[in-house]
Amino acid sequence: MAGRRPQRRPVVELYERIVDAIRVGTYPAGSTLPSEPELASSLGVSRPALREALILLQEDGVITVRRGVGRTVSDGPARRGFERLQPIESLLGVDTAKVRPLVRDIEEPTDLVMQHLPVPASCEVRFWESVVDVEGVAVCLVEEWSVHDEALAAVDPALVQALEDGTAQPHTMLHALASADPGLPLSGASTVTATVLGRRRGLTFERSPDTPVVLITQVVSVDRMPLLATKYVLPSGAPGIAVRQSR
Repeated sequence: MAGRRPQRRPVVELYERIVDAIRVGTYPAGSTLPSEPELASSLGVSRPALREALILLQEDGVITVRRGVGRTVSDGPARRGFERLQPIESLLGVDTAKVRPLVRDIEEPTDLVMQHLPVPASCEVRFWESVVDVEGVAVCLVEEWSVHDEALAAVDPALVQALEDGTAQPHTMLHALASADPGLPLSGASTVTATVLGRRRGLTFERSPDTPVVLITQVVSVDRMPLLATKYVLPSGAPGIAVRQSR
């Protein structure tokens, strides 16, 4: 039904319940969590569901696991980086990063767009191109495509309005959608490649076409339905973005 918000996954709800319990001191920083059977019983959930939430908590650095000790609540919040879905302007610095719009247009989908988004060739999609400046220096080129408006409206009509309103605002598509519906369970999948800037993008940055860059391609989805396809172009010298890894 159009406008109906997808329900949050049970594991996400459970994850947030545990985080809330940590925040209010039920499980203080540095303490060891109860055993799986005890924790599952106190939360009223199954052990498989609890185990999935605990894995996510460990991956996000909220808890750590040590042999012979168990699961321990981390002493401080994990540093959030690209593994946490956030607008690029937030990752590069809320106070110092500024989005400079270059293009706000509606166009026919390219082969690249149709590779990542479920859009028919006959529809039109929104395309935004922006530069993110940090302390006045261009550090990231952002190219974003959305699914067609009918598909966005089927998730939440507010998303279409957010993009309509956002054409005149200095922020990215992801920022616009996340702000329009803060409860929307968005997730992202990204690939990272190394390449060079190229002539057209070199003109944007006023740098040599041979400048090495990190190219991040990201697909943002809600309940496995892709909504956005984005390319982030970060030339050499751009500020670092934390990416945590865990075993």
